[in-house]
Amino acid sequence: MQHDLIAQARTWLAEDPDPETRDELAALIEAGDTQELAVRFAGTLQFGTAGLRGELGAGPMRMNRSVVIRAAAGLAAYLKAQGQDGGLVVIGYDARYKSADFARDTAAVMTGAGLRAAVLPRPLPTPVLAYAIRHLGAVAGVEVTASHNPPRDNGYKVYLGDGSQIVPPADGEIAAAIAAVGPLADVVRPEDGWEVLGEDVLDAYLARTDAVLSAGSPRTARTVYTAMHGVGASVLTAAFERAGFPAPVLVAEQAEPDPAFPTVAFPNPEEPGAMDLAFATARRAAPDLVIANDPDADRCAVAVPDPAADGGWRMLRGDEVGALLAAHLVERGASGVFAESIVSSSLLGRIAEKAGLGYEETLTGFKWIARVEGLRYGYEEALGYCVDPEGVRDKDGITAALLVAELASVLKERGRTLLDLLDDLALAHGLHATDQLSVRVEDLTVIADAMARLREQPPTALAGLAVTSAEDLTRGTDRLPPTDGLRYHLEGARVIVRPSGTEPKLKCYLEVVVPVADAAGLPAARARGAELLAAIKRDLAAAAGI
Repeated sequence: MQHDLIAQARTWLAEDPDPETRDELAALIEAGDTQELAVRFAGTLQFGTAGLRGELGAGPMRMNRSVVIRAAAGLAAYLKAQGQDGGLVVIGYDARYKSADFARDTAAVMTGAGLRAAVLPRPLPTPVLAYAIRHLGAVAGVEVTASHNPPRDNGYKVYLGDGSQIVPPADGEIAAAIAAVGPLADVVRPEDGWEVLGEDVLDAYLARTDAVLSAGSPRTARTVYTAMHGVGASVLTAAFERAGFPAPVLVAEQAEPDPAFPTVAFPNPEEPGAMDLAFATARRAAPDLVIANDPDADRCAVAVPDPAADGGWRMLRGDEVGALLAAHLVERGASGVFAESIVSSSLLGRIAEKAGLGYEETLTGFKWIARVEGLRYGYEEALGYCVDPEGVRDKDGITAALLVAELASVLKERGRTLLDLLDDLALAHGLHATDQLSVRVEDLTVIADAMARLREQPPTALAGLAVTSAEDLTRGTDRLPPTDGLRYHLEGARVIVRPSGTEPKLKCYLEVVVPVADAAGLPAARARGAELLAAIKRDLAAAAGI
C-alpha cells in the first residue's frame, strides 16, 4: 500500500509542469510522508456545478497546474463533442496565487485543441468575464477564482455560451471528459496562438453598467468602499465615476489586490471582523453607505449608519438588500420575473405578487437563477444580485453597488434612508427576519452525519413552533430538481438545511415572519423575530447534533 502510494506520487511528479509543486511533492516523497501523500492522492478534485475549487498544492486532490490542464483538456473535448470546434473560449482570472498561470494554461490547451482562446487583459471581476462571453459570442468561458475562500484556495468556474454557469447534465459530461484525459504529455499546449484582449472589453462592460440606472436619477450618495484585497476597486470606481456619483472613499489597507489577504481571516464581507477596517474608515469619512465587494467582485455587501449598532454602522443582510433592490425596481416600473434561490427570504415573492410581477424560486446558485425565463431581477441571500440579466447572467457586485447607491440617493433626496424603506416593507408584508446557522468543519463526515440524523429523526417542533411540513429535497419537488437539502415549514417560519457547494460547511437558513400592525409595533416585532431565530438556531443545532 505504502509502495503503491509512493509510486503513484512519482508518476504524478514526472508529469507536473510546475517547478513549485514539483519541489513540494518531491520533498513529501523524500521525507516518506505517507500520511500527507495519502491525503493528496485520496482521489481527484471533483468537477461539479461549481467547477473546481480547493486548496493549492501538489497532487490530484489539490488545485495546481496539472489539475487545471486536465480540466481544460476535458472542457475542450466536451466543446468539440458539442460541435463547437473552432469556437471562442474567453478566460478571466482574479489576483489569487497561481490564477494567471491557470488562465494561461487554459488558453494554451484550448488553442492546442483547435479552439480559439482569448484572455482578459488583467485580473478583473468575475462579472466582466460573464459579460464578455455573450459580448464576444463565445461558446464558453472560464473564470479562475476561488471567490471569497481562504488565501490558499483557488478555483475554476465554467460558463457556456449563454453566459450562465454550467448545470447538469453539462457538468457530468465535462467531468467524464476530464476523467478520460490521458497522459499530460499528450495534451497539446503551444507557447502562443491565443489572444490577450484589450481594455475595450472592459470599456464595453462599463458602458453597459450605465443601463442599470434610471436616466436623470439623483447620484448624491457618498460611499466608503472596500475591495477586500480583491480585483474590484478599479472597475467599481470607474463605474461610479461614469455614472456621476461622488468618488468612493477607498479603504486604503484593502484597496489593492493581494493574494495573502493580510487584514482579514476570511476575505468575505459576511465573516466576523472582515468589515472592521471599512467601518473605521466610515467613522472618519461619515458617508451615507459602506459598500464591499468580495475578492472577485461578484458579491456586494452594504452597511448603513445606525446609532443603535456597535460602532454606529450596521451590515445589512443579503435578504434585506435583496428586498430593497426589488422595491426600488418596482418603483421604477420594472416588468418581468423576479427570482431567488430557495434559501433566500420569502419577502421577494410577496413584493413581486403585490406588484403583479412573475416570481420564481430556484435551487441555490446563480447557475439556476440566471436561467429563469423572462428574468428581470434575481438575488440570493449570500450577497449575490443580478440586476442586469441581459448584460450579465450571473451575480454582479459592481452593478448591484450602482443600484444600491442610486436607491440611497433617491431616498436621501426625500430625507429618508434604507432603514426607513425596510420599515415600510415590514409594515406592508410583515417583518421577515432571517439568520443562518453555519458550521465550518475539518471532517466532512460531520456534515453527512448531521444530514442523516435529521433525515432519520426529523424535528416536530423548533422554538415551540410546530413543523407543519418536512421535505427531503433529494427527491425533488414539482418545481425543483433534486438537491441535497431538507426544508421545514413551521407556523410562521421556514428552515432549510444543506451542505455548502463550495466550502466545507453545513448551512442552515432560518426565516421567521412576524405580523406588524403599525410603526409603533416594529420594535416589538424585531425583538420577537430575533428571539424566535435564536431559539430555532438552538433547537436545530441540537436536532442535528452539531
